[in-house]
Amino acid sequence: MANKLYENDLPEDFDWSGARDGCVAVDSETLGLNPARDRLCVVQLSLGDGHAHLVQLRRDGYEAPRLKALMADESVTKIFHYARFDVAVMKAYLGVDTSPIYCTKIASKLVRTYTDRHGLKDLLREAVGVELSKQQQSSDWGAETLSDAQKAYAASDVLHLHDAKAWLDERLEREGRRHLAEAAFAFLPTRAALDLGGWGETDIFAHA
Repeated sequence: MANKLYENDLPEDFDWSGARDGCVAVDSETLGLNPARDRLCVVQLSLGDGHAHLVQLRRDGYEAPRLKALMADESVTKIFHYARFDVAVMKAYLGVDTSPIYCTKIASKLVRTYTDRHGLKDLLREAVGVELSKQQQSSDWGAETLSDAQKAYAASDVLHLHDAKAWLDERLEREGRRHLAEAAFAFLPTRAALDLGGWGETDIFAHA
């Protein structure tokens, strides 16, 4: 396993055409959970081959044409855990509409109805048998130099998403809920746009 770190964009020779099952696992690290205030600092990727690719984005590094091209590539599915946030923050800072999307948190909520624990740590423990450390979750991702612990943490969030997706797909099929998952995934860019537009805490489908 190797964690590769790049500055401001993926390298010119980065080839995602051979990604496992046509999917790339994606996550992001920010200075906080408010896209209007807390900037995007790192985007991490895995092609499902056991390696992670980390793009550290400086304040002047949001051009990132190759990273944007991957996010918008309709031929490759982007696997997230809680895609709602990542898709919104990438729209806010990279100006890119991410598609197509698979969200393991949504899939988990559709099939793991026997629990209310749908965080990545709990999902991976059950689905993949991996114990994930969240020690660096609240660290300073805007630091000039990322620590080895930060890089390892960022990588761990994407290295197992392909396996989690395969596990969840089996259960979505078994329970006849794949169509619900696919409809929810397709709505995520709109959900992100609503969040960025100020309707984050408003249920627009509610009667009141």
